[in-house]
Amino acid sequence: MKVTVVISNHQDLKSVCKEFKVDFKFIPNNSTCKDNSEGMMLEIIKEYQVDLVVLGKYMQILTGNFIKQFPSIINIHHSFLPAFPGAQPYHSAYKRGVKIIGATSHYVTSELDAGPIIEQDIVNISHKDTVMDLIRKGRDLEKVVLARTIWHHLRRKVLVHDNRTIVFE
Repeated sequence: MKVTVVISNHQDLKSVCKEFKVDFKFIPNNSTCKDNSEGMMLEIIKEYQVDLVVLGKYMQILTGNFIKQFPSIINIHHSFLPAFPGAQPYHSAYKRGVKIIGATSHYVTSELDAGPIIEQDIVNISHKDTVMDLIRKGRDLEKVVLARTIWHHLRRKVLVHDNRTIVFE
């Protein structure tokens, strides 16, 4: 796999992309300019001949039109949904005393976070863990789950049927 471009609505990764000689494109995106932003993203995807889009910290809902034009999209997130939605799920989970946290990767569909699941994993939490421990463990787990997901996808080991996946080892 070759990462050819990073498209972001934040400037945070610009220096990292420069360090690794990966093109970086900044496109502001919010509800008032979503159609324009998605149009720009699709142009970049076509220009760079992208085969797979991976969403990382992309906190916007892609429109059905975008997904229809580019259907190979993978998303990664914590596995607290729907129990702990919102901007601070780890804080909410900590307050409830969760004993495990997890990460889920899935193909993106027009229904938010309801696409066919590709990979999941969990890590145990104890009473000694702080909110920051939960966040760190969750982010570490998301990286591992995402790496496995991309590996399966690139090796064509994922078959989608009826909004479920069969992942061949």
